[in-house]
Amino acid sequence: MTVEKYPPNVDINDCVILFDGICKLCNAWSNFIIKYDNRQRFKLCSVQSPEGQSILAHFNMPTDHFDTMLYVEGNQYFDKSDAFLNVVNKLGFPWRLLYVFKVIPKGIRNWLYDRIALNRYYLFGKLDSCMLPSKANENRFLKNKR
Repeated sequence: MTVEKYPPNVDINDCVILFDGICKLCNAWSNFIIKYDNRQRFKLCSVQSPEGQSILAHFNMPTDHFDTMLYVEGNQYFDKSDAFLNVVNKLGFPWRLLYVFKVIPKGIRNWLYDRIALNRYYLFGKLDSCMLPSKANENRFLKNKR
């Protein structure tokens, strides 16, 4: 979805991945991005953080329960399987090969995505608190610009 105004703390060329900060699977995904995003295109942002909450509110997304990863590129967002596929496509080879799954109808892709997302705590577990960036990777996380 595209809106005219940019979300808080997001600029025209920003690529921001919002993730559930207490989900072990989501944290593993964030660590994967840090490791394999060699060009450092992506900024990460926990949905529980003030920055994440303001971006969710900007796009009229729920701020109290989180059942999808959100990928924000400038003033548009992608969710569910579209978010995942757009991210891997920008990661480069070999990860962009996964973009071939875009040929699967969106309804089927999102149904599969939902099966994992809605059971992620049961399947992978939950953390007691959100991951905090280390000094080595703090530049990879979205910061409040105010």
